Amino acid sequence: MFIQRGFPEHQRDEVVQLFWRVFSGKLGRVMAPEAKALHFLHDALRSEHAISAQGESGELLGIAGFKTDRGGLVVGTYPQLARSYGWFGALWRGPLLDLTDRPLKPGQLLLDGLFVHERARGLGVGTALIEAIVAEAAARGMHEVRLEVIDSNFRARALYERRGFTAVGEMRMGVFSHLFSFRHATTMCLPLGPGGCLGDHGIR
Repeated sequence: MFIQRGFPEHQRDEVVQLFWRVFSGKLGRVMAPEAKALHFLHDALRSEHAISAQGESGELLGIAGFKTDRGGLVVGTYPQLARSYGWFGALWRGPLLDLTDRPLKPGQLLLDGLFVHERARGLGVGTALIEAIVAEAAARGMHEVRLEVIDSNFRARALYERRGFTAVGEMRMGVFSHLFSFRHATTMCLPLGPGGCLGDHGIR
């Protein structure tokens, strides 16, 4: 296994499919139908905001996305949404998708999605990608790495806790929970230096 910045363009369709398999349970009711979701994701995925794990034969093992003040793994504009869903579909989906986003503060890097291919489960790929994200944040001079983990994803939370992430807040979906299939997400943070994981990460 080796870790690299971005992913090869010929893997884009596979990355899109893997993203959807992992996150359709969370986003499916808003982004469905699947064919339109895949069309949108193909256009909106940003390789420059990804770190990938590759097998020795060049097979995709997993992806970690990250977000900075310059963008994240999935950056979709309203025109991009409209190309996939039409303008009416874009106008109601856009605000709902914005509910899952949280603005970054200076010095924060967000782990913007972590997904491991089924063929690579149990091989340490998730841990390797987390370490790569932490290294990326440190190289950029960030003072903390932040992430959101939904209430039902106990395995992911346990993985982050083993790496040293701690819960610092909560994002509640309220009346929109039935659309996203989760009630709340826990904000977790890993400090990288003095001043890391301080400030307002509270409930919203």
